[in-house]
Amino acid sequence: EIEREVNILREIRHPNIITLHDIFENKTDVVLILELVSGGELFDFLAEKESLTEDEATQFLKQILDGVHYLHSKRIAHFDLKPENIMLLDKNVPNPRIKLIDFGIAHKIEAGNEFKNIFGTPEFVAPEIVNYEPLGLEADMWSIGVITYILLSGASPFLGETKQETLTNISAVNYDFDEEYFSNTSELAKDFIRRLLVKDPKRRMTIAQSLEHSWIKAIRRRNVRREDSSRKPERRRLKTARLKEYTIKSHSSMPPNNTYINFERFSKVLEEVAAAEEGLRGLEHSRRLFH
Repeated sequence: EIEREVNILREIRHPNIITLHDIFENKTDVVLILELVSGGELFDFLAEKESLTEDEATQFLKQILDGVHYLHSKRIAHFDLKPENIMLLDKNVPNPRIKLIDFGIAHKIEAGNEFKNIFGTPEFVAPEIVNYEPLGLEADMWSIGVITYILLSGASPFLGETKQETLTNISAVNYDFDEEYFSNTSELAKDFIRRLLVKDPKRRMTIAQSLEHSWIKAIRRRNVRREDSSRKPERRRLKTARLKEYTIKSHSSMPPNNTYINFERFSKVLEEVAAAEEGLRGLEHSRRLFH
């Protein structure tokens, strides 16, 4: 699995995807040296704001789509798109940059090779994962639909009282746009979500289609109008209190993260790498003396 993750990370290079800088390896450990991403999770950042405009939300979503578009152009499915894996490079800048992280279960989809698996975070997995059906890039698009729903409402569309209830809701595509949560949300935004939360993967909106959706394409047009007009436009404001509640609950219910570095083992790996490099330098020196 680590070999697959490394191979994928080596292949990708995009402004909205974390960069692999180097790898250290010994008999028992593989340590990936990744780009420093210090801005924290996107949802945590947005939850700290008093309110959020729909335009601001789509600016961040567009970056997520750009990153996924790049992955899908290489036939790479992330398979674990969720708020915890959408980070900010630096939150203390005017326009923070999104970084997609954690390619631990990412997979290259190859024509003619059927791929099935049961993995991911229940709240965000597509029906075809729940039902153990052949998987493709479409599974990521379902996850983007769930993420967008939460981003705009602070509510999770399929989350049940138990894991089994959540999976049942996903399989039945049992969700709605509760007026309590979506009173300030545009119909275009709801249409975007509806086209992603489709049970049949072949009828689900693709990443290319999502970038061409009117809700996403309207971002640029609205930005141009703002620059050309001195009148402050009316903006849809989304309440962030529920988003804050959602992030608190999701963090408190997260299982222990086994991807954190064990620094004691990490230091041993570095010591062994340094010793190996010193040995190689000694061999090179000896070779020069005798030749």
